[in-house]
Amino acid sequence: MELRHAVLGLLSIRPMSGYDLGRAFAGSVAHFWYADQSQIYRVLDRLAVDGAIETERVRQEKLPDRLVHSLTDAGRSELRDWLISPLEQDRPKEPFLARLFFAAALSDDEVARLLDEREQETRKVLEQLRAIPVPTGDRAAELQAATLRSGVAHAEAELDWLDDTRRRHAQLSDRR
Repeated sequence: MELRHAVLGLLSIRPMSGYDLGRAFAGSVAHFWYADQSQIYRVLDRLAVDGAIETERVRQEKLPDRLVHSLTDAGRSELRDWLISPLEQDRPKEPFLARLFFAAALSDDEVARLLDEREQETRKVLEQLRAIPVPTGDRAAELQAATLRSGVAHAEAELDWLDDTRRRHAQLSDRR
């Protein structure tokens, strides 16, 4: 998946400004896709050049004009083509797991701090996910809610895995 597909997908829900898209990323798809505001604006520029979106300038009093982007037929077609194409192979990059893989060079306390830091981060993510309103009402809402449940389940599984890893590490430390 490319960021452009996520942007096209969000714009298929409703027209949005770049700012609105940033908020939508943070409040609806953050559990599976991250994008910062500058990346979003670069993708919007490229989508406009490619004819996948059109932009309407909305005048605002006492605020700069708002640029609201919506899908063109070409954008809807690109989104559909991506949705029905074969799934991309996941190629995860997990900096935490890379550190843990090589952490034998650390002391027991340093490994514990690494695990504690990951636990705090995961609990924060879980709290953020649980704060996202669960969409209801129609097929689109149910599919969106399914991705949110997936994010929550992954975070909960990570916490269980961290507890198990901490126990196993403590057992090894006790044997030394």
